[in-house]
Amino acid sequence: MSRFRNEITHLQGHIRTLRLGAGALLLVALVMGIGWWNAPRDLTIHVPPDLRSGSTRKWWEVPPESVYSFSFYIWQQLQRWPVNGDDDYARNIHVLSAYFTPSCQSFLRHDYEYRRTAGELRQRVRGIYEIPGRGYGEDPALRVKAVSDRDWIVTLDVTADEYYGAEQVKRALVRYPLKVVRSDVDPEHNPFGLAIDCYSAAPQRITNPDPVTPTDATPGGPGGALGDKP
Repeated sequence: MSRFRNEITHLQGHIRTLRLGAGALLLVALVMGIGWWNAPRDLTIHVPPDLRSGSTRKWWEVPPESVYSFSFYIWQQLQRWPVNGDDDYARNIHVLSAYFTPSCQSFLRHDYEYRRTAGELRQRVRGIYEIPGRGYGEDPALRVKAVSDRDWIVTLDVTADEYYGAEQVKRALVRYPLKVVRSDVDPEHNPFGLAIDCYSAAPQRITNPDPVTPTDATPGGPGGALGDKP
């Protein structure tokens, strides 16, 4: 009898061990399921534009060329007034608000009011484009300076053209030093995960070896002289 009793005790202990193991596996599966459920559905990976030589980097790092291309694209869209600056500038600030920090949005709205009061927006058509030879590829270290892994200073050298009707009233060569910060708070509206925090310093007029002078520009034209503000 003692032999059978020992066998029963052994089997009961084995069953208890199996139950504990199954419970532990169930707990691990539950923890893994919760982790999988809370994991991000999408990851933004910044890939350098030129992959001929290959590239290896951590997925959360943002390469400087991506920071520059983001800054130039958003800033160019902000400065594009295809019909009337009075309407276009305000609309751009609203549409692109996800790509600017709250403080920069406030600054841009103030800039809009200032320009509108000064008569620099009414019936103005504006666009900016990169000055040839002053892009990212010519001097990457000058164009993007990393302050930290979440902050950058981007320098844009552009030509700003403005028209009043058919008459060109401004052509300015401008250097925009922009602050760019990492902002992963709203990937639905800002898939870049970056935001412009406006200027790190005041915009500056720059010289060019071969400056272009606007034709038939009137120094006292509508809204002021040739470029009261860049």
